Amino acid sequence: MNSCPRKISVGKIGRGLLMNSLLLLLSFAVALGQTPPAAQDPTRPPAAEARPTTPGQTLPSGPTRAAPQAPAPSTSPRPVDQNLERTAPPIEQVREPQLPSAEPRPVPPLPNLKRVGVERDRKLPLALRQAIRLALANNNEIEIARDDVRLAETALRALEGVYDPIFAITPQVSSTVEPVASVLAGSDQRGTVSTTDFNFGPSLSKQFGFGGGQYQLFFNNFRRSTSSTFSQLNPFYSSSLGIQFVQPLVRNRAIDRNRRDIRVQRRRLEQSDAEFRRRVSEIIAQVEQAYWDLVFARRDLDNRTANLNLAREQFRLTEARVAAGAAAPIERAEVATELSSREAELLQAAQAVTVAENNLKRLILRDPLALEWSAEILPTDEPSFDPEPLELSSLLVEARESRPELQRLRLEEEVNRLDLDFFRNQTKPRVDLQATVATTGLAGSPVVPTGTLTGGLTAGTGTPTGQVPLIFGDPAANANAFLLAQVNQLRAALGLPPANVPLVTPQTRQVPESLVGGYGQTLSNLFRFDTRNVVVGVRIELPLRNRTAEANLAGALIQREQLAATRRQQEQLVAVEVRNAVQAVESARQRVIAAREARRNAEVQLEGERRLYQVGRSTTFLLFQRENQLANARNLEIRAETDYNKAVAELRRAVGSILRANNVTVASPMASRK
Repeated sequence: MNSCPRKISVGKIGRGLLMNSLLLLLSFAVALGQTPPAAQDPTRPPAAEARPTTPGQTLPSGPTRAAPQAPAPSTSPRPVDQNLERTAPPIEQVREPQLPSAEPRPVPPLPNLKRVGVERDRKLPLALRQAIRLALANNNEIEIARDDVRLAETALRALEGVYDPIFAITPQVSSTVEPVASVLAGSDQRGTVSTTDFNFGPSLSKQFGFGGGQYQLFFNNFRRSTSSTFSQLNPFYSSSLGIQFVQPLVRNRAIDRNRRDIRVQRRRLEQSDAEFRRRVSEIIAQVEQAYWDLVFARRDLDNRTANLNLAREQFRLTEARVAAGAAAPIERAEVATELSSREAELLQAAQAVTVAENNLKRLILRDPLALEWSAEILPTDEPSFDPEPLELSSLLVEARESRPELQRLRLEEEVNRLDLDFFRNQTKPRVDLQATVATTGLAGSPVVPTGTLTGGLTAGTGTPTGQVPLIFGDPAANANAFLLAQVNQLRAALGLPPANVPLVTPQTRQVPESLVGGYGQTLSNLFRFDTRNVVVGVRIELPLRNRTAEANLAGALIQREQLAATRRQQEQLVAVEVRNAVQAVESARQRVIAAREARRNAEVQLEGERRLYQVGRSTTFLLFQRENQLANARNLEIRAETDYNKAVAELRRAVGSILRANNVTVASPMASRK
C-alpha cells in the first residue's frame, strides 16, 4: 500500500484513455491486416471515420453497421492535415476483431510471514495486566531497584546496631612469683611470695537511643591463692557488682552522631523506596507503551494483509478479463506493480511486529534464554477511548503530591534539617554526668600463721601442720632455745634422748565467720550490700575554638538554600511533563475522532469507486488509489487509538498515579519496621 494518496490530474487521465484507445486501434488493425490512415482520429476506431460523399454517390454494399458515437472532445487540439483529401478509398467489409488469447495466470500466494526465532505453533495470549505482573516479577531493572532498597535496609540495621547490648567476658589466669626484701611482706624461708589469680569478669553495656546516655553493668570475680604468711584467707574469693552510667547534659543530649546517622539513613531508605516507586512507574509505563505498540503492529499487519488480499482479488479479476479478451494485457503490469508494492509493505509490517514483540519481551522476561522468547505473543486487550477531555488543575495538584521525585526532594530537605540540628548541637560545650555504684563480696579459707622461724614445719617431717614447737629458735639469739639446748646436752651426757618439745597453736586474731567459705559465701556477702562504692562526677569540655562544627553548620545552611532551588526546579519540570502529557492525550483524542471519520468516508469512497469500476466508468488505477486511501485511513485510526492509550499511560506516569491505576501496591520498608 502506498504511504500517501496519489495525486490525479485530468490531463493524466485523458492521456491514459488516449493511449488505451490507440492500443485498441492497433490491435484492430493487426487483426484486419490494415494500417490506419495517417489523418484518422486516434481516439476513434478505423471504421468510425465518416467519409463525405457527393450527391448521388452510394457506398459499396456490405453489412450495415450502426453509426459510432461521437468521441469525447480531446483536452489538446488535434492537428489538421491540410493535404487530406476530401474523399477516401472504398471501405472494405469490417470484420470482428480477433484479440490474441491468453491463459490466466494464478494468483500469487501470500508472502512468507514466518519470523526468525518465533515458533508459529506456540501462542502466548497476554492481557495488559498480566504483562504488568510479569514485569514486576521478572524485570531486571525493577530487581536492581528492589535490591537498592534492600541494601539501604541493611545499612540502616547496621547503624541501629550501635544500640544493641554488648556482653563481654574476659577469663584470665595469672601466676607470679615475686622476691621480697622484708619478712613483713609475708615471704617464706626462700624470700619469695607466689600468687595465683583467676579473673572472671562478665559485663553488659548499652547505649540509650534517647538522651544519648550509656551504661555498663559489670560483675567482676576474683580468686587468689598465695604463699604469703600474712594472708588470713588462702585461697580467697572476691566479687564486685556495679553499674556505670554516663549522661550528656548539653552537647549530644538532643542529638548525637549515632542518632543523626540513623535518622539520616531512615530518610535514605525512604528515598530508595521513592526511587523504587519511580522506577516501577517508568517500567509499567514502558510495558503499557510496548504492549500498545504490539497491538498496533499486529492490527497494522492485519490491515496490510487485507489490502494485499484486495490487490490479489483484483489480480484474479484482471487475469480473467485479459483471458476473456475484455482487457488489454498491459493492465497486468499495473496490477502486478501494485501487488508487489503491497507485499513489500506487508513484509515491513511483519518486521514491525517482531520489533514490538521483542521490546515487550525484554520488559517482562528475566532470562534471555527463556522459552517464551520463541513464543508468539497475542495481545488480548483492545485500545480504550474516552471522549471526555481532561482537567489540568487537579492533575497538577495530584502530581505535586504523588510524584516520587518530589517526595525524594522532600526527604532530602529533612536530611538537611537533621544536619542543621546536629551541627548546631556540636557547637555547644560538653557536660557529661558520670556515676558509678558498686558492691563487693569477700570470702575464703582461714589460715593460721606459723611464724617465720620454722615456717610451720614439724621437725623431721617437713609437713606444715599449722602449729609450732613451744621452744624454737636460734640458741644464740633466743634464751629459751639456749636453755633447751643446754638441757639436751646434759641429757645426751647421761645417755638420754633429747627433750620432747610440745607443739602448740599460736594465738592469732580470729577471722570473722562471714568471711569463711567458698565462692557461694562470696556471692552471699556481695548481695548483703554491707560494702559499697558510689562515685558521682561531671565531665566538662569547653572548646576554645570549634571551627569544624561551625564550618559544617555553614555548609548545611548553604545546602538548604540549594535544595530549595532544586525543589522549585523539579516542580517546574513535573508541571511541564503533566502539561505536555495532558496535551498529548487531548491531541490523540481529537485525532481518534478525526481518523474514525476519515476511515468512514474512505469506505464510502471505495464502495462508490468499485461500483463505477464494475460498470466500466473507472480504471484500475483509480480503484487502487481508493483502496490505498482506505488502508491509510485505517492505519491512521489504529495509530491514533494506540497513541491515545500510550499518551494516557504517560500521563499517569507524569501524575504519579500509574501504580494506583494498575492496582499495584508497593509496601513501604518503614511500615514493616514499625
